[in-house]
Amino acid sequence: MTEPENQRPYEVPFPVEPMDYEGALAHLHGILRLGICPMLETVVDMLAELGRPDGRFSVVQVAGTNGKTSTSRYTAAILAGEGLSTALYTSPELVDYTERMEVAGRPVSREGFARAVAAAAEAGRRVNAAREAAGKRPYDVTEFDTLTVAACVLFAERGVDVAVLEVGMGGRWDATTATHPAATCVTGIGLDHTRILGDTLEEIAGEKAAVIKAGQACVLGRGTAEPPSVQDVLLERCAAQGVAPAVVRAVGEPTPAGLPVCRFSVVSEPAALGDPLVLDVEAPLSAYRGLSAVKPRYQAANIACAVALAEGFLGRPLDPAALAASVAACPTPGRFDLVRAEPPLLVDAAHNPQSVAVFLDSLGALDGAGRVPELVCAVLADKDVAGIVGLLADAFPVVHVCRTPSPRALPPEELAGLFREAGATVASVSPTVAGALAAVGDAPAVAVGSITLAGEVCRVLRAGTGE
Repeated sequence: MTEPENQRPYEVPFPVEPMDYEGALAHLHGILRLGICPMLETVVDMLAELGRPDGRFSVVQVAGTNGKTSTSRYTAAILAGEGLSTALYTSPELVDYTERMEVAGRPVSREGFARAVAAAAEAGRRVNAAREAAGKRPYDVTEFDTLTVAACVLFAERGVDVAVLEVGMGGRWDATTATHPAATCVTGIGLDHTRILGDTLEEIAGEKAAVIKAGQACVLGRGTAEPPSVQDVLLERCAAQGVAPAVVRAVGEPTPAGLPVCRFSVVSEPAALGDPLVLDVEAPLSAYRGLSAVKPRYQAANIACAVALAEGFLGRPLDPAALAASVAACPTPGRFDLVRAEPPLLVDAAHNPQSVAVFLDSLGALDGAGRVPELVCAVLADKDVAGIVGLLADAFPVVHVCRTPSPRALPPEELAGLFREAGATVASVSPTVAGALAAVGDAPAVAVGSITLAGEVCRVLRAGTGE
């Protein structure tokens, strides 16, 4: 664990025109049109303009295709249990933008969120004014650039000890990489954002491996083991940076020679919704027995990854009792989440073939499920849509397709056609998630296909209850 510089409480070093929450959302929505701009200079210059608020706390960075949000959440919870003032930055939100930034396990206030967005927006304006004065092209300051800088401002203002930052996309050019992480993790590799990151697993692994830098503690999750060519890309990056990563594997799985290993074993897995998962973790610095969480089996690898990452960051063993309490209490919204008990509605943020396969395995492991649920599905166009549809079409007899508000969402008519080609019965096609849920009616249902779908289902249900 590296200590940030001991300085006076952080303050934004220039005047900022105040924003309320609605104004902050309007600003963010206004820059969505800029899309994704893969470059770090924008965020580096904005943070410099703000006096490097990210230097006021330590940073743990979590990258990967699958499992990075859960691993980030568990890591933050574990570090908080070790007595650190801890912040968490994840994306996307399920319902409210404030969910992307947490301090001490709770989303920040709308007022604090708006103040931080206003500071980030002003920093971007000042940076671009200086660039124009120097005859340079202004930056396209994207939504994610702005949110990442805003999170750093807010966390610095709150005086946190450590912030766990989830990578938004890839790693090499992600806004979170503009900070200086003391520890980093790659949870796994899958085909994701192929238009930007590359068409092969090896290309994508190279983009994510770029977060690994000399002097950091590093963890490679279980999902980085296969295929061997992906593991090779990550290990070559580690070797080039002089980093000896801890590798996470289930007991009995092979490991690269000469590296520290974090092994986990599932002692018991849930047989029904609400049953606990129990696991043992043998991390590089200590063994932890009987960790328990009311989660599906697939979370075992993420919990083990977080344990290894927390150990690596702290450079010491964890307190066993505090670890057990942190794991048991850590929420994972939108991940195998029973958002309505009757009629049952289960949501999961699975958004590529690997995570969908894991979800289906967890669903199939539950006894007494009764009637096969109907499927509500929406996907993003830059995913492996054919792979997702192929798995889901085999598992669910009745499908309701829809579209989320994301500009990257696949048109529902196109998605319906793919399901029909795969042999599924498409019961309804809706332009909205609310329409698909209405078509499901009182039938048991599962909503899976994208992170934004999980969030939109939660938003629709919350609106229906007047919350």
